[in-house]
Amino acid sequence: MTVLYAKLADQIQQLISDGVYREGERLPGVRVLSRQFGVSISTVLQAHQTLESRGYLEARERSGYYARVPCKEAPIPIMQRPKSRPAPVTARDMALDLCTVERKHMVALGAAVPHADYVPLRQIQHATLWAARQGLEALDYAFPGKDVFRRQIAQRMTNLGVVTTHEDIIATNGAQEAIILALRAVTQPGDIVAVESPSFPGILQALEVVGLRALEIPTHPLEGMSLEGLELALEQWPIKACVVVANHSNPLGVRMPDSQKKRLVNLLAERQVPMIEDDIYGDLPFEGERPRPAKSFDTTGNVIYCSSFSKTISPGLRLGWVVPGPRFAEISQQKYFNNMATASIPQLAVAHFLEQGGYDRYLRTARQRYKEATERLRAAVVREFPEGTAVSRPMGGFVLWVQLPHGVSGTTIYQEARERSINIAPGRMFSTTDKYEDYIRLNCANPWSERIEWAIRTLGELVATQMRRAA
Repeated sequence: MTVLYAKLADQIQQLISDGVYREGERLPGVRVLSRQFGVSISTVLQAHQTLESRGYLEARERSGYYARVPCKEAPIPIMQRPKSRPAPVTARDMALDLCTVERKHMVALGAAVPHADYVPLRQIQHATLWAARQGLEALDYAFPGKDVFRRQIAQRMTNLGVVTTHEDIIATNGAQEAIILALRAVTQPGDIVAVESPSFPGILQALEVVGLRALEIPTHPLEGMSLEGLELALEQWPIKACVVVANHSNPLGVRMPDSQKKRLVNLLAERQVPMIEDDIYGDLPFEGERPRPAKSFDTTGNVIYCSSFSKTISPGLRLGWVVPGPRFAEISQQKYFNNMATASIPQLAVAHFLEQGGYDRYLRTARQRYKEATERLRAAVVREFPEGTAVSRPMGGFVLWVQLPHGVSGTTIYQEARERSINIAPGRMFSTTDKYEDYIRLNCANPWSERIEWAIRTLGELVATQMRRAA
């Protein structure tokens, strides 16, 4: 369901595109628009903010709002063709550095972590206080997870087309642990695992922990993992598992079409290669209904489903889950030996939040906010970066994948930006080789501010300066 202010923003944007309001022309006042469209003043103000994020309005102090025609659209990054050979995975110091940097001193565009303003802080505080008052229920071991939490997850999974019960679910310390447990259940050290390219650094780190080799499969910025590339790899190499983020992958933000998901699931099932699905961004689409997970097309139990609330409710709760299917015994055993159980209070708190309907209410506004934040940052990159820059068009989540002009080093930009208290993620982190040296990833989940605007302008200047040096 589209929010009212978003519909109004679409209407005004169309008027600007049609030339009713020309470039630089002042729009009617807020009260006039309120009467004209039959909406509240607050709805008009929210629509104005949305149009600012899209680059169609400019707010001038004590003057009002003026129409703008956004800059020429930037191309999307090209699909890379990685070397089709397995490679050992080595974690980079930069990945840890992104997580440990003091955010109060930096413009936090690096780690894919939502700002506190984007999470339901007050609701989770109340739910956590409620959970803490549940006596022994909040203090005992909960293996393989609190029933009340697992029942809520089972209900949500069933609504997504994955018919399951609470007894099929294991609570984990985030999606990262779920992926590691799944990998350990279906592989042996030294095995080859197919991954998307570019790939989320957390997945590469999980492979390293288990001692596996990564085989990178080309990934299209609008369609997801190349099934033709995967099929060729399956013929050439003894692949033991495939890890895929089918909904709003990080860093591309791409969502595989349902037809592609179904083909992927069937292809791996036919080859008896387990699929591990990371659906951590599935709840954050920009448009339409919540997309189906690939697991919903699984008829053989070959897909192990992993997810968490780290990108929606709170990264600090460290609360995720895994649906192992036929591999429940192996994964539950791995979980028990690894750390016994996931903490009880976060499970009780999140279960209470879900049961009361708070999560779904939060998502209705969060999805629109993430969309606006991403559109605004994308418009700023297109405006401030030199010609030759390509920018992803994510369908959900909150990250941008930026391909820099030819010859520009993302690692150098990362280092120079750090000297100016700007944190970004260099492209080298997203592969087992240095093939993405000319890329960076930006986190969009920050409230817009003059400091963010300055940071994007500064990054654009750094890129332009490096281009001049290379000329």
